[in-house]
Amino acid sequence: MTIDEQLSILRKGTVDLIREEDLRAKLERRARTGKPLRVKLGLDPTAPDIHLGHTVVIRKLKAFQDLGHTVIFLIGDFTGMIGDPSGKNVTRPPLSREEINANAETYKR
Repeated sequence: MTIDEQLSILRKGTVDLIREEDLRAKLERRARTGKPLRVKLGLDPTAPDIHLGHTVVIRKLKAFQDLGHTVIFLIGDFTGMIGDPSGKNVTRPPLSREEINANAETYKR
């Protein structure tokens, strides 16, 4: 598959993308070396289920995987415990390690 075809697949359904020239360069380097890109997603298990909004980025990860790249899915146990307001004006209440571990188990299913 050509680099242009890969870019077309990866751009589909996106609003923001790293500079296309940078992604093209990474894809070209991958084509030359045969070494797949590593694409990572980290989620904090602050609830027992991922929500519909997560499916957008998970589907994009699947597109990278289908193109032969390596996908790494990180579950942030420590960051989930300390809380991250994510741009909100109130902090998220801290969760215990037990709560985080229980939530993280549901992400693995």
